Amino acid sequence: MRSRMLGAEQFEEARQILRDIDSLDSHSTFLFDKINFLMNATVGFININQNKIIKIFSVASVALLPPTLIASVYGMNFAAMPELQWRFGYPFAIALMVASVAAPFIFFRSKGWLR
Repeated sequence: MRSRMLGAEQFEEARQILRDIDSLDSHSTFLFDKINFLMNATVGFININQNKIIKIFSVASVALLPPTLIASVYGMNFAAMPELQWRFGYPFAIALMVASVAAPFIFFRSKGWLR
C-alpha cells in the first residue's frame, strides 16, 4: 500500500483486508485473555483443594507426634525408670498416648480445620 503499486480497487481491497486482520487480532487477544483468566481460576481452585489436603496431613502429624515420643521413651526400658516399677506405669503411658492424640483432634475440630 505504501509503494503505490496498487490500483484504486486493489487499494480498497487491501485496506479492507487490513481492517479484518486488525479485528481478528483484537479478538484473538480477547480470547487469549479469557483463556488465561480461566486457567488462573482453575489453578486457584486446585491450590485451595491441595491446601485442604495438606492441612489434614499436618493435623495428623501433629496428633501422632506425642504418642510416638511417649512410646519411644517407654520403649527404652531403662532399669532406673520409676514407671517400670509402678503397677500402673504402662496403662498410664497408653492413656497418656490416647489423650495426646485426642487433644489435638478436639482442638482442630473446634477450630473447624477438620471439616
